[in-house]
Amino acid sequence: MHSLWVLLFLGVAVAAPLDDDDKIINGYECASHSQPWQVYFTYNGNRWCGGSLITARWIISAAHCYKQPKTLIAHLGEHDTTTEEGTEQHIQVEKAYQYFHYNQYNVDHDFMMVKLAEPAQFNQYVQPIPIATSCPTAGSQCLVSGWGNLKTSGVQYPKKLQCLDVPVLSDSSCKSSYPNKITNNMFCAGYIEGGKDSCQANSGGPLICNGELYGVVSWGQGCAQTGYPGVYTKVCIYNDWIQNVVDNY
Repeated sequence: MHSLWVLLFLGVAVAAPLDDDDKIINGYECASHSQPWQVYFTYNGNRWCGGSLITARWIISAAHCYKQPKTLIAHLGEHDTTTEEGTEQHIQVEKAYQYFHYNQYNVDHDFMMVKLAEPAQFNQYVQPIPIATSCPTAGSQCLVSGWGNLKTSGVQYPKKLQCLDVPVLSDSSCKSSYPNKITNNMFCAGYIEGGKDSCQANSGGPLICNGELYGVVSWGQGCAQTGYPGVYTKVCIYNDWIQNVVDNY
């Protein structure tokens, strides 16, 4: 979700305005099934957060998206969510682990691993994404995707997966947009001038750079607002923990 308001939307106590949701603003329809690692969750049947498939059983998402595993279903192989395309896999979630240092108040370490009750079947529509081993660098061109809200006020969810090309911003630019709110585990991507952004139901979804998962959609001030780019969790911070969870849980 985008952000601070996302957290409020999620029922998380965060000191920030309930501005908007985590959608993609002014993006474009992704080429059909071009992001085969893209996941979205339903919570008690309602559209919830996004995620990224990294193995047949494991998905990376955002810690603020946590719900009891039995209430979550992972949707894979989707493009148009209103049509039965024959490519979908709907799999019950078995476990979900928020990173142990996650802080709901400043949204630090907004990172979660989600285990499927049964393995996903890999094909041209469902594939894992490699995890970045390096941290994001300013100027890198990346792609964020999801079925989040399309509007900066009100709610309009897209039928089809939306994509948006975004540059990684410098740490100094990120910190000047959000004074005293950016930790070493976060980075910004998007446009200081506003107009394009990820938004509410995209929370937990992928930011892909050079064919690898570099970021998790985390938070932001509203959506697509001037001076407030999107904030993402750095996947590179969690490589050892990811491996430990996959190997032992």
